[in-house]
Amino acid sequence: MEGIDFYNPKYYTNRELSWILFNQRVLNEARDKNIPLFERLKFLSITASNLDEFFMIRIASLKDMVNARYQKPDIAGLTPEEQLARLDVAIHELVDLQYSTYNRSLVPKLKQNGLQVIGCHEELSKKESAFVDKYFEENVYPVLTPMAVDSSRPFPLIRNKTLNIAALVRKKESGGELEFATVQVPGVLSRIVELPVAGEGRKLILLEEIIERNMHKLFLNYDIVCAYPFRIMRNADLTIEEDEAADLLKEIEKQLKKRQWGEAIRLEVAARCDKRLLKILEDELGIEEQNIYPIEGPLDLTVLMKVYGLEGFEHLKAAKYTPQQVPQLPPGCAIFDEVRRGDILLHHPYQTFEPVVNFIRQAARDPEVLAIKQTLYRVSGNSPIIAALAQAAENGKQVTVLVELKARFDEENNIVWARMLEKAGCHVIYGLVGLKTHSKITLVVRREEDGIRRYVHLGTGNYNDATAKLYTDIGLMTCSEAIGEDATAVFNMLSGYSEPRAWNKLTLAPLWLKDRFRYLIGREKKFALDGRPARIIAKMNALCDQDIIAALYEASAAGVKIDLIVRGICCLKTGIKGVSENITVRSIVGDFLEHSRIFYFENDEHYEIYCGSADWMPRNLERRVEILFPVDRQELKEKLLHVLQCQLYDNVKASVLQANGFYEKASKRGRHPYNSQEAFCKEALDEAKAFFEEGDAVTRTFVPEMHHDS
Repeated sequence: MEGIDFYNPKYYTNRELSWILFNQRVLNEARDKNIPLFERLKFLSITASNLDEFFMIRIASLKDMVNARYQKPDIAGLTPEEQLARLDVAIHELVDLQYSTYNRSLVPKLKQNGLQVIGCHEELSKKESAFVDKYFEENVYPVLTPMAVDSSRPFPLIRNKTLNIAALVRKKESGGELEFATVQVPGVLSRIVELPVAGEGRKLILLEEIIERNMHKLFLNYDIVCAYPFRIMRNADLTIEEDEAADLLKEIEKQLKKRQWGEAIRLEVAARCDKRLLKILEDELGIEEQNIYPIEGPLDLTVLMKVYGLEGFEHLKAAKYTPQQVPQLPPGCAIFDEVRRGDILLHHPYQTFEPVVNFIRQAARDPEVLAIKQTLYRVSGNSPIIAALAQAAENGKQVTVLVELKARFDEENNIVWARMLEKAGCHVIYGLVGLKTHSKITLVVRREEDGIRRYVHLGTGNYNDATAKLYTDIGLMTCSEAIGEDATAVFNMLSGYSEPRAWNKLTLAPLWLKDRFRYLIGREKKFALDGRPARIIAKMNALCDQDIIAALYEASAAGVKIDLIVRGICCLKTGIKGVSENITVRSIVGDFLEHSRIFYFENDEHYEIYCGSADWMPRNLERRVEILFPVDRQELKEKLLHVLQCQLYDNVKASVLQANGFYEKASKRGRHPYNSQEAFCKEALDEAKAFFEEGDAVTRTFVPEMHHDS
């Protein structure tokens, strides 16, 4: 270990390039012929949605750095300019693969299965053309606003992410100059239109094809020389000067409006687009050539999620899974009584999120409950938790809610909830200046026979009943006195800036969490150097904090066996001699989005397990309020270790990071296929069935002992 610089840039992968590899893994699901066809459509749609957000935030941020002449290299030694140059190549390759997957694989397969997607309006039959034209006149034409550009009408403001059709037009019988015109494809109308079909099979056409076919009806005194769809992506990274904002809520509302008109950073156009038309778009939008994406197929593949939602193709989709009841919290039970019997662990979406909603509902109605305090980062559109908090305030409880207004792309939604909660009588706070509050915690203060008791829910995921059916997360319900004291201190810190002298069980970012993780990693290193058992298993969404990675490298060099389960970005490299030979990294991309954060430290055979809201990223450890909590009850620790072991054994949905920096599907050599998400579904079903039918829980599925190189 002596003489090794664990911070050497050659030991790190650039964060943005690692994200491209992640989206590639999602795309691989769309390319996997073993997956039901409509699920493949869904995964392709997700890659498009992911890429949109990546451009609006990450690419936009790099461009801002370049414009500001910021030259500091990242942990991999790349300047912003160098990162953009590499990303241009990687993203163009990714987009080419997206459309090759769509055109060559998915469209023909859909047709074989009775669903034809019309790629161009010129393919329509006479009868279909008549239907489409009538549909346009009755449903589309009244909604459209065609815009011409001339000396009296400047180039229109094109909104972020909107789909538009640009045209070159010429006045009839004048032989005059070409003029530019555009029309926005209205988002209020369905983008997929089903055509009437005689006999079997179904046909779809996209709304932009219908508009393009009927452009001449929008510009009656003009000949349409050509017309092609285009779409732009704008910089949507909000810049909020919180110290100077007299009213944070109003400042964010103001910035949200700017998001629609930020700098254009990406232009998608039909590959066959006329060069004259493209030049106008390029000049007017100020787009550089490398940021133009000629598309062979429909622009904005997120439309495939609408195709996925079509009825009648259930045989081409994965069977829907219903989250199961939690045996310790059967429907109708008194949750406070059950939690007093012992800590309860929840594993979503395998187990239902309902107990969390019922925890707030029961607290709202219980005459013995004095106060409810909760942090909200992202909630659903029609949140039962918001309704329960409002009811609690109306029932006279002291209700304090921290609503994080800076939750990216949920700002508008959260402003609405904040105002509604204030109207209901809740005390709403917006967190600490300069920090996002990303922690997931609820505190219920209840008066009982033996005095005041505090009930706490801690989680790795948001209080969102909708995403709780799609994201894998861990929740803990407890009335531990030590955690209750800490929970009170958390809310006092958030609302009144008062820090406790010491914490009992919880560890918080940004002040203490990184040091805590480094201590735990360092402790394993010390055990390894002393020749004692030492192992770390850590599951998270992303790993890019240089201090944490350097600590892992040191521990690995000392002989600690480290298994990382990282769904998305991973800046750590494996297989470096003397540095990371003892580290494995795997990523699981499956039907559910892996979202839980679980950390195992062997601790000389007295293992400890923690869960929390934070990934190992600088933003989580240094710029957010996050919570790490221990799971102390032995059977719950065993359950979490089982979750980690199952994921390390997965050889169906897991991809393993190789020493060359790329990911390969986990090896199935000599083993049966094992899908950890399917296994958890089966276990939850078996456990619920055994408990509710026979009154006893079953033993979890046996998983063979883990080998470090598995």
